[in-house]
Amino acid sequence: MTQTQAVATPSVVSGARRPLAARPWFRVFGGIILPVLLLAAWQVSTSLGLVSTSQLPSPEMVWKAGVDLAERGLLGQYAAISTQRVLIGFLIGAALGLTFGALVGLSRASEIFFAPTLGAIRAVPSLAWIPLLLLWLGIQEDSKITLIAIGAFFPVYTTVAASLRHVDRQLVEAGRAFGYNGLSLFLTVQLPAVIPAVVSGLRLALAQAWLFLVAAELLASSMGLGFLLIDSQNNGRIDRIVLAIIALAVLGKLTDALVGVFEKWATTKWA
Repeated sequence: MTQTQAVATPSVVSGARRPLAARPWFRVFGGIILPVLLLAAWQVSTSLGLVSTSQLPSPEMVWKAGVDLAERGLLGQYAAISTQRVLIGFLIGAALGLTFGALVGLSRASEIFFAPTLGAIRAVPSLAWIPLLLLWLGIQEDSKITLIAIGAFFPVYTTVAASLRHVDRQLVEAGRAFGYNGLSLFLTVQLPAVIPAVVSGLRLALAQAWLFLVAAELLASSMGLGFLLIDSQNNGRIDRIVLAIIALAVLGKLTDALVGVFEKWATTKWA
């Protein structure tokens, strides 16, 4: 065996043994494999009559329902309104969650003062807030955004407070030795140390925001994807119900991808 062969052989073997998840093509296309398989199973089950279309409409029926709503200008309008509500409520709730999470996580006195009450409020189901918010704020946007903000608040608050309690004390002392105190210490040392936990909290908060959006729109809305769900149920349009569910799933994934972009930026900048 020549020296060139001896050098080349390990690399070939190494390439052959590379894990599937590490291969570039799999990272690009791996995420769409399961949706395609589910779509194929859905199509086969409805085409062969294994499932009644009165219970589960075919993909073609859902597609036609989506085209019909899009041509009438309703699908895009409903999706835009729901997304706007989620993003506004999410930003408000996340900002408040970060603020109170920092207070409770960094101050023992704040933890004693706030934690019991916030823990009790967190246990209240989302639907329980709706009658009260309707009485206080009416059926306009304020009540919906407030409900979404409540849903987004607690995941951020909980993760930030818990993670800040476990920041390495030596790291904090090193920051103080360099002259950082108060807000500067938090922004320069403590917050970067918990960036992964903060991002996890933001992702949970975004998922909660979508859940609370549907709860709000189901009971008190004349527009939006939640309204499309309840309106389609009342009219027996199961194809539109499935369409609304798919739209919520797609929008939820897209907004989660935005948090992923923020995670990369925050990790590069701070962590």
